[in-house]
Amino acid sequence: MQMTKRLGYAVLLSCSLLGQGFAEEAAPAQAAALSATALVPFASDEGLARLARSTARADFPALANQFEAQSNAAFCGPTTAAIVLNTIRAKSPELPRDRTRLSTQDLQYVPGGFDLTVPRYTQENVISKGRKTRAQVLGEPVLVNGKPINDFGYQTRQLDEMLRANGVSTQLVIVDDAKPEAEIRADLVQSLADHDRYAIVTYKRSAVGQTGGGHISPLGAFDAASDSFLVLDVNPASAGWVWMPAALLIKGMRTFDTVENRGYILLRAP
Repeated sequence: MQMTKRLGYAVLLSCSLLGQGFAEEAAPAQAAALSATALVPFASDEGLARLARSTARADFPALANQFEAQSNAAFCGPTTAAIVLNTIRAKSPELPRDRTRLSTQDLQYVPGGFDLTVPRYTQENVISKGRKTRAQVLGEPVLVNGKPINDFGYQTRQLDEMLRANGVSTQLVIVDDAKPEAEIRADLVQSLADHDRYAIVTYKRSAVGQTGGGHISPLGAFDAASDSFLVLDVNPASAGWVWMPAALLIKGMRTFDTVENRGYILLRAP
């Protein structure tokens, strides 16, 4: 109940304010602990204060309105895609309908010609447009450099291909060692300050002080005073929405995933 109240307050607050303008490297366990303390829960007084003073939060209200949690551990990519696509095309007459969520038994008493489905992108139907199949997302072996591997979920480039197959314009950025931190920060901040642009990040949880492997989520805001980004984590069972220092997020993106580093995807509404 308290979380719901805080979220409702944050959305209202964001809408009303939109017009306003480690010294030595620690051991791995110590580094993880230090990273974890740098993460500020969104549903805290400090977390809400950061949203209130942020001047790069244009995307937050619309994304929060379309937010949903991932249905299984491999679906952080499809869930993020569904949230952002529904945000970009909320009023489109061409939204798809996912009829796989209703069984024949569910429909036995529905009047003929009446469609129970709600037009929107779902974690299931976004996958069908891309080259990577649902079975592959869920671990069916694929060949990488001639060797079969279980490639669960989406690599950054695979997610970008799926998003473009669903009809949106994207800009893919792989965060390799040559990509300057200042450019990454500028890209993401500019996107968050623009109502027509959205940012998705792919990062390694263990590199930012969280438990787990690779993860994907949309960004909701940037707070200049703390130099931190609001990560709208699509797996609240693992980690809630959190403010993450920019340097820490970039560290999480600058990690290797199967064939290349992780990174971010910028999307633009048509």
